[in-house]
Amino acid sequence: MWRLNIADGGNDPYIFSTNNFVGRQTWEFDPGYGTPEERAEVEAARENFWKNRFQVRPSSDLLWRMQFLKEKRFKQTIRQVKVENEEEITDGTATTTIRRAAHFFSALQASDGHWAGENSGPLFPLPPLVICLYITGHLETVFPREYRKEMLRFMYCHQNEDGGWGLHVEGHSNMYCTILNYICMRILGEGPDDGQDNACSRGRKWILDHGGAVSIPTWGKAWLSILGLFDWAGCKSMPPEFWILPSFLPLQPAKMWCYSRLVYMPMSYLYGKRFVGSITPLVLELREELFLQPYNEINWKKVRHLCAKEDLYFPHFLIQDLVWDSIHIFTEPFLTRWPFNKLREKALETTMKHIHYEDENSRYINIACVEKVLSMLACWVEDPYGDYFKKHLARLPDYIWIGEDGMKMQSSGSQVWDTSLALQALIACDLINELGPTLMKGYDFIKKSQVRDNPCGDFRSMYRHISRGSWTFSEQDLGWQVSDCTAEGLKCCLLLTVMPPEIVGEKMEPERLYDSVNVVLSLQSKNGGLSTCEPARAFKWLEWLNPSEMFEDVLIEHEHVECTASAIHALVLFKKLYPGHKKQEIETFIKNAVQYIEEIQMHDGSWKHLHRYGNWGICFLYGTWFALRGLAAAGKTYHNCLAVRKAADFLLKLQLDDGGWGESYLSCSDKKYIPLEGNRSNLVQTAWTLMGLIHSGQAERDPTPLHRAAKLLINSQTEDGDFPQYEITGASMRTLMIHYSNYRNIFPLWALSEYRQQVPLP
Repeated sequence: MWRLNIADGGNDPYIFSTNNFVGRQTWEFDPGYGTPEERAEVEAARENFWKNRFQVRPSSDLLWRMQFLKEKRFKQTIRQVKVENEEEITDGTATTTIRRAAHFFSALQASDGHWAGENSGPLFPLPPLVICLYITGHLETVFPREYRKEMLRFMYCHQNEDGGWGLHVEGHSNMYCTILNYICMRILGEGPDDGQDNACSRGRKWILDHGGAVSIPTWGKAWLSILGLFDWAGCKSMPPEFWILPSFLPLQPAKMWCYSRLVYMPMSYLYGKRFVGSITPLVLELREELFLQPYNEINWKKVRHLCAKEDLYFPHFLIQDLVWDSIHIFTEPFLTRWPFNKLREKALETTMKHIHYEDENSRYINIACVEKVLSMLACWVEDPYGDYFKKHLARLPDYIWIGEDGMKMQSSGSQVWDTSLALQALIACDLINELGPTLMKGYDFIKKSQVRDNPCGDFRSMYRHISRGSWTFSEQDLGWQVSDCTAEGLKCCLLLTVMPPEIVGEKMEPERLYDSVNVVLSLQSKNGGLSTCEPARAFKWLEWLNPSEMFEDVLIEHEHVECTASAIHALVLFKKLYPGHKKQEIETFIKNAVQYIEEIQMHDGSWKHLHRYGNWGICFLYGTWFALRGLAAAGKTYHNCLAVRKAADFLLKLQLDDGGWGESYLSCSDKKYIPLEGNRSNLVQTAWTLMGLIHSGQAERDPTPLHRAAKLLINSQTEDGDFPQYEITGASMRTLMIHYSNYRNIFPLWALSEYRQQVPLP
């Protein structure tokens, strides 16, 4: 039976930590763990997910929840309440629902103070990991039989009815994920016609019916080339010489968005090496299975820009294709021959230096799943027996997650992000006497998770920004500052600072709060908006050179309404508690940030969440909640701010008959508000919108829409104090949806707490 371990570094000599592994969450299979009744409960959860997999695509993340609730012997003792059709919500009803939710959620807190949970959704991270370990010969040692069994379960559970796999669990089938998951199943031992519900044969049919593997997009072409199922000549150029370009050029690594930079860094190393794994009998079989024509007859140069229509979101301009072809024709022949090959050797050496720097400064966690696998493979290519590769292997468990739908590779952990939001929701409950131990443990986690130092050495020459005082998305060991995570972490510390230390623990030192403020201030752009991890410093036209067909606006940093609003809220609170610290600078920051939020509001009153549609949350509801939250913190009201009035009107028009709101993930990609199919409500999105309307002062004007939304949340609570899992609500890069399993607990609890405090109740 599977078990989740917390803050456990294990016995691997190649793993190291900056804070004794606080926040680390790793799964292990223990054949002797669990009673027969507990094992039966797990099997029932798996069976239930399989039967309903096309109704609710994300998992309810039940396995660790079952474990934690049993370990803490949790039993809900507060009676459940419902609000009948014509009944008013009373303060007692709201309080009871909040207490039930808070006690249930507190029981899910990990021993180190954070809330564990799944952060997944994409269906492409796991197959490259399996491919990498297959190439290096470590697959069966890293992932024994029980692990491989759960990997297959995950792929079976998320195969679409047409036989393909989507970019994420709710997405339509595309070539990239269908090919990768098909290859993964074959590597894991399934035959070409094997798999549950004929998974392999159905997947292969989808691939061949849609043009075969020559139509896979750029990232897929690279992985197929690495495995020996494609030729590097059919890939877009990714020359490692890019990493030695001078800083004054408009297109230079330091000016890329960090996520893209750190993906293309190891990818360009492998491209520059023209690395291809061993051509095994399985690879030869796959060459026959995945293409419509004989493998040795394919003209690789002609398929370089080919992309299946199901994958094509960002069509490339003709001039971009000419750029890639020109590099192939005029540059590559020289760089692979003497004396110019000396330049390539230098470029490869420099690229590897950057890879090692990122690995060491993230304790080999790396910024996200795609870079993790590519960097690990690059280290193996450089030295198959070296310590760099062994250190990578030691951190693989940080990415693995087990749910009732099987084993997946997470996009990254969200421990800090989830915990900072969870603490704010619990603080809003105003139940400090009941929740004191939970708040104390959470505060301790937040304090121990703050990044205490900048990246090592001359970090600016390695394209890094200051990080001391920041919070990451996942855990301190990652080391990557994120603006909204820093703002939300700072907010938690400020809120808990004013509470009795004998209940919530010792206050954080002011100097550490000052460091956090410095990070937030450093990320504001000239237009007043905040970027994610590094200052936005590149020309917008560089997005035209984005080589990926599946994602748009991912090449450079952009400003985000969510990050900006979080920073406003944090700095307003900081200014109240520490009025003498950088007073003028903070006031100017807030003024410019508010102006930015007002200026980027759309004509209908919404915010599309950021410069790009759909990043972090879906989409217009998420962005509008954050914008209203930030504007309210800065003193903007329905009466003195047109943006607030327009936003409130936008939200009210979208309320559904049951009192809720529900927005489809398609809003992110289609760039317009699209309701969920059947006009269904989503509880998380209902909670966002309820809080947004409360921030707009709706209770003073007409509380009826708020009562209707709160009624839906109250009546949706389950018998044990949980809330049901509905559609996916996280997003990234417009087309990639992310599943945050803790959102279904955090946001209904938070919204009902704000409702009880801000809306008069009988």
